[in-house]
Amino acid sequence: MATDGSKNGNRSQLLYTTIFLILFFVCLNTQFNFFTFSSLKTYFISPSPAPPPLPLSTSHVIKKDETVEERLARARFAILEAGRMKRYKMPWRLNDRSFTPRGSVYRNPYAFHQSHIEMEKSFKVWAYKEGELPIFHGGPMNNIYSSEGQIMDEIESQKSRFLAQNPEEALVFFLPVSVVSIRHYLYRSHADYDRRIIQDVVTDYIGVLSHKYPYWNRSSGADHFFVSCHDWAPDVTATNPKLYEHFIRVLCNANSSEGFRPARDVSLPELNIPYEHLGPPLIGQPPENRSILAFFAGGNHGQVRKYLFEVWDGKDEEIQVFKYLPKTLNYSELMGRAKFCLCPSGWEVASPRIVESISSGCVPVIVSDHYVLPFSDVLDWSKFSIHVPVKKIPEIKKILEGVGIHEYIKMQKMVMKVQRHFIIHRPSRAYDLIDMVLHSVWLRRLNVKLS
Repeated sequence: MATDGSKNGNRSQLLYTTIFLILFFVCLNTQFNFFTFSSLKTYFISPSPAPPPLPLSTSHVIKKDETVEERLARARFAILEAGRMKRYKMPWRLNDRSFTPRGSVYRNPYAFHQSHIEMEKSFKVWAYKEGELPIFHGGPMNNIYSSEGQIMDEIESQKSRFLAQNPEEALVFFLPVSVVSIRHYLYRSHADYDRRIIQDVVTDYIGVLSHKYPYWNRSSGADHFFVSCHDWAPDVTATNPKLYEHFIRVLCNANSSEGFRPARDVSLPELNIPYEHLGPPLIGQPPENRSILAFFAGGNHGQVRKYLFEVWDGKDEEIQVFKYLPKTLNYSELMGRAKFCLCPSGWEVASPRIVESISSGCVPVIVSDHYVLPFSDVLDWSKFSIHVPVKKIPEIKKILEGVGIHEYIKMQKMVMKVQRHFIIHRPSRAYDLIDMVLHSVWLRRLNVKLS
């Protein structure tokens, strides 16, 4: 039997270890500016009881393999060292030298580079096989929600280099459920806005998985994620906040005023992929040929756009704002001729205009409040975009005219530099959009230590 002295010693040792880890990650955040979360910490997750509706046998509660956590600890240390020393290490694969992140567009290019190396070595994703089409294992591959379907298909295509061969080697677990498909197939009418159907499907699915496998319960969902670009996706977790407390949500609707948590959730770029093409194409004129100060064309939906149209629609030749673009004008051509492309929120904070703007070599002007921008863990958006709060829409021209020619040229070059991170390839390539989304998930897995 342990003595009181040994018990106190164990408690002290545990306390000192916890304090050391907390200080370690605070240093990582404050000194090396890589993890940019507002309050960085490592989450210590203990096994939890199964969620309803299915009970969990206690035999399914297991202890996480310590070797996995040791591997992640080494990765954290290597990232810390790279950021502190400001030095690139050789790629772990000798033929992987095609691109190295450099320059001020990255918050810490050395740490980002090392993090990507560590991800290539260790990151593995297991997609659950349960569920059937059309609700599970498939999503929209084209149009406004296409980033949801493209990423789902990449993970389950058997071609991803991050695919786990079995769940025991996985660092994260993917829930292949499509909110877009649920909305399309399970709702009786388009006018039905009852979120409970979506909530029940996902919660019941987690119940099935946690009854069959140990993985959700040993981490309380902290190493699990799903991907959705539908406006309703954030509401999935509203029905049971405790169940989803540690769950990673990859969302286009990344609105911090509506519960999006930058430390746990991932902002997913919104794409409008045309049929038969991955797009959008990389087009645009050089800076000296861009004669339009600012451009936007889009539907009149949401309060932000309504305000934008009230102030600028047809009011100024230099601020070209259209509700519906005349057939005599070409949308892509106008984006390619504009210095700045306005990216206002619609019904929700995200907009495919941001990716279209970057693809056109046009400096994006984010007209939105509370939008957590994609990949902002590693990208410094202030270097290649301008943020205009909604209340300052009447001042857009004054703000943009205040950008000097040398500053604009520098920003436009940065836009061209980050284009590779907003392009989809199938299968995915290093540092492209899908790869960057998975890297964002990898960062959040690094922030969790399973007990």
